[in-house]
Amino acid sequence: MKKETKHIIRTLGTVLFILYVLALIYFLFFSEEYGRVAMEEREYRYNLIPFVEIRRFWVYRKQLGFLAVFTNLFGNVIGFLPFGFILPVILERMRSGWLIILAGFGLSVTVEVIQLITKVGCFDVDDMILNTAGAALGYLLFFICNHLRRKIYGKKI
Repeated sequence: MKKETKHIIRTLGTVLFILYVLALIYFLFFSEEYGRVAMEEREYRYNLIPFVEIRRFWVYRKQLGFLAVFTNLFGNVIGFLPFGFILPVILERMRSGWLIILAGFGLSVTVEVIQLITKVGCFDVDDMILNTAGAALGYLLFFICNHLRRKIYGKKI
């Protein structure tokens, strides 16, 4: 692949990654605030037991409705897919699935701790599980696309 093409892909990837991080910050810390009760009327909740909230959303999916279940379960996975896909495109040293999983988990822990400290959203280990799974799936998509690209063009990026 030509040097200019690599540069364009990495530059575009970097811009997309920055936009992704800004969107993630907005959706995780600011958008949920709309429609909530006043801060003094709200009781902060957290979950430290793995799979409790995932199970609850699945068991009560009919009562909660499709949107609530999709937003909680699949939204947490989908929200971290770009992280696992774009990061190995822009950083060659992040082309290891284990590094992406570790970095995705690290980002998720950071988000959850910020939510715990600021009391925006709620600290939930299930979110960390789903976010990390999203980063891993994003990397899997990158790996498949990269493999297909190498097969077609016969070169590494």
